[in-house]
Amino acid sequence: MIGVARVIRHVGFEDLGTFDEPLRAAGYFIHYHDAGRDSLAAIDPLGDDLLVVLGGPVGAYEVDAYPFLAEEIALLRRRLALLRPTLGVCLGAQLMAAALGARVEPGRAKEIGFAPLDLTPAGAVGPLRHLEGVAVLHWHGDAFAIPGGAEGLATTPACATQGFARGPNVLGLQFHPEFDASAGIEPWLIGHATELAGAGIDPRGLRAKAARCGAALRGPARAMLTEWLAELR
Repeated sequence: MIGVARVIRHVGFEDLGTFDEPLRAAGYFIHYHDAGRDSLAAIDPLGDDLLVVLGGPVGAYEVDAYPFLAEEIALLRRRLALLRPTLGVCLGAQLMAAALGARVEPGRAKEIGFAPLDLTPAGAVGPLRHLEGVAVLHWHGDAFAIPGGAEGLATTPACATQGFARGPNVLGLQFHPEFDASAGIEPWLIGHATELAGAGIDPRGLRAKAARCGAALRGPARAMLTEWLAELR
C-alpha cells in the first residue's frame, strides 16, 4: 500500500471513473470527500499522499456564491506550495490554477463534446502522450491561464489551455480523461440538462458520440494516469 488518495468530489456523477482502477493498482486507498457536505476543515493539506480534485458545474471565481471554493483554494495553495502530489480535473484544475495565482475566467464559448487534443512539446514527451489522437470528453465553459512556473501541455481550437504541469507532482487537466463509458453518459446529460439547453446542444448527438468514442478513451486514459503515478516524487 502506497497510501491514501483523497478525492474531492463536487457532484456525484463526476467521480474517478476509469481512474479508480489504476489508482488502486498503484496501491492507493481511495477516500472520497464530498464538497459542500463534508467539512474541508477536516482535511490536512499536507496529510494525504495524493489529492485529486474533480470537476463540477460552478466557477472557481464564484467564491462569494459558494464559500467552500475559497476553502478549497486555500487548501490547494498550502499543498501546492510544497509541490505535494496533486491532480485536478476540469474545475479541480481551475482551482489549482487559482491557488497558484493564475487567472480563471469564462471562456469564449462552452466546449462540450468529444474531440482530440493538440499536445504541446512538453505534453508530447510526458504522460499525456498516451492521449495523442484520442477523442477525450470536454465539458467546460471556463478556462485557466497557465500558472507561473508551469508548462502548458495541450490545446484545442476552442481552448488554448487544456492542461498544465508543475514538475512531476502537479497536474491540472481541463478535459475529462476519466470519463467511464461503461457507466454511460446519461448521468452527465441529466445532471447538466440546463447547461446543455442553454448552450443549444442536443443530448442525442452527445449520447451518440459518447457511444462511439468512450470505449476508445479508457485504455489511453488509464495508461496516462499509470505513468503519471509512477513518476511521482
